[in-house]
Amino acid sequence: MPSLPNHAELRSAWVGLPAWRALDAHFGSGAHFLSVWRAWATDPQAPRLLHYVALTGDAPSFEAVSQCGLKNPQWLDLIEELKGHWYGLTPGFHRLVLNHGRVLLTLCVGELSPLLRDQQFEADSLFLDLDVTDPAHTADWNSWTIKALTRSCRRGTLLSLSTCDVTLRTELEQGGFEFNESTLRGVFNPRWALKRTRTAFKLEAHAPGTCAVIGAGLAGASVAAALAKRGWQVTVLDAAQEPASGASGLPVGLVVPHVSKDDCAQSRLSRNGVRLMLQQARQLLRQGQDWSETGVLEMQFDSPKSQTPDKATGSILHPGAAWLKPAALVRAWLAQPGVRFMGNAQVASLDKHEGQWQLLSAHGQALCSAQRIVFANAGGALPLLASLPKNQAIEGDKLLIDRLPSMHGMRGLLSWGLHVSATDAAQAPFPDRPVNGSGSVIPWVPLEGALGTGPELNEAWFVGSSYQNDTQPELMDDTNHLANLERLNQLMPELGAALAPKFQTGALHHWKNTRCVTLDRLPLVGPLMEKDHPDLWICAGMGSRGMSFSVLCAELLAAQWGNEPLPVGAALARSLFALRGRGTQAQSPQN
Repeated sequence: MPSLPNHAELRSAWVGLPAWRALDAHFGSGAHFLSVWRAWATDPQAPRLLHYVALTGDAPSFEAVSQCGLKNPQWLDLIEELKGHWYGLTPGFHRLVLNHGRVLLTLCVGELSPLLRDQQFEADSLFLDLDVTDPAHTADWNSWTIKALTRSCRRGTLLSLSTCDVTLRTELEQGGFEFNESTLRGVFNPRWALKRTRTAFKLEAHAPGTCAVIGAGLAGASVAAALAKRGWQVTVLDAAQEPASGASGLPVGLVVPHVSKDDCAQSRLSRNGVRLMLQQARQLLRQGQDWSETGVLEMQFDSPKSQTPDKATGSILHPGAAWLKPAALVRAWLAQPGVRFMGNAQVASLDKHEGQWQLLSAHGQALCSAQRIVFANAGGALPLLASLPKNQAIEGDKLLIDRLPSMHGMRGLLSWGLHVSATDAAQAPFPDRPVNGSGSVIPWVPLEGALGTGPELNEAWFVGSSYQNDTQPELMDDTNHLANLERLNQLMPELGAALAPKFQTGALHHWKNTRCVTLDRLPLVGPLMEKDHPDLWICAGMGSRGMSFSVLCAELLAAQWGNEPLPVGAALARSLFALRGRGTQAQSPQN
């Protein structure tokens, strides 16, 4: 059994902090984490957030974690909450959101040294629970490993050892740790001056204040909820009267990971994003009405998506994937404490005075003021940003919008129809779960409102969607419907044949809007200037994968504001960095 932390020491370590950040170099079976979580949960003066980053060569089985409860029954409720998160723990970073979002466990699976180098935060406490009787367990700890460890330290970071190993202690002392009368407790206090190389993610933590988010779609609402959870007072402004009136007003979409043969950055990021999105859905939405974890069957084709594929060559079942109504989640995020929504609020210009940004209407009327602004208004961000350098009020704060990758709009039309009766629904060969690959089909979605009443089944099917650059003349709706039918014929030929009369006669409903995409198909997240406390940020360009990327991007942005652990490794997170360069392809670093 590993050594467990002293609860009194924990409370003295985190008292007065808004968030407490711990790095555990050996997760083991999770006993240390469970003990810390219990201490936090029972302390009325505990920080708002508990950030616990744990490293492990291989994720333990849930059975191994469950064994911790045999001798510690006070952990059983915590273990039960962990159960629903304990899946897909492959090499890489995994963010597990617990205790209604106030406990964030980032489980990092892989080799010790690369995982340490991929951290990008300053820990308040370090835990080294080492088994000195196991040579394989201690072999990785040397001067180079400890140097990587100290990259996650600030002056004053506390160190807790589980055992007194003379060699290890000597290496730690040479790395900058001091020990007093206790051989198991130390503090990072090097004799030399600390030098921090400025990076995209090494920003000083900022105390929560006021923030304005422009745009009330998935990007803006997720950012607002993430910041409000950390104590920020957030005003979300949108030109439309209601939230989710743009591309996020999609009636229903799929939360499913991207798959690629080379496991590119988009694929790895989407796995993290899907996990985070599903956690939000379970917490905030109505199962079966707003979303459903049905799983998704992905058909694979030899031909690239830019061409018309001939036939499927295989399939992948994503059991944890789901369909989801994005507007319902946007409304749930905007209803969180600390978030205020303003509709009919078109931001035309910005002015800065005495550290406060004024967001102004076209008539010069002040809509709101805030210390920081996040641009989450998709294609509307660039025109507003382009006018900022002309404003003398921000002279001296150099904007770097020329380093933003180019963005453009992609129109999309989604075709859908009602299941009129049980007989008709049975005659058409609808699958029992969504299918995607060449477009997608979502077969059974409950409706609400006027379309969800009457003698119908109160369910609909959706097929789509079209994909057309908005620099080209817009195609007619009938043309886009037929393009969706062509995709359906490739994806599910029998269903395509059964639904063809509806497509050909135009007896369909549709929804259409414009997505905002970047050249490399990855979102933009980060500051728009290089300084310790940047106050202009962007979170945009999610394209067709807003439901896979929005929560991940919001957590990445919020982590930078509080100098918190990142939800993914720093190398992978750089592929989302907003100022990554116009016209350049995002890198696909190894995670």
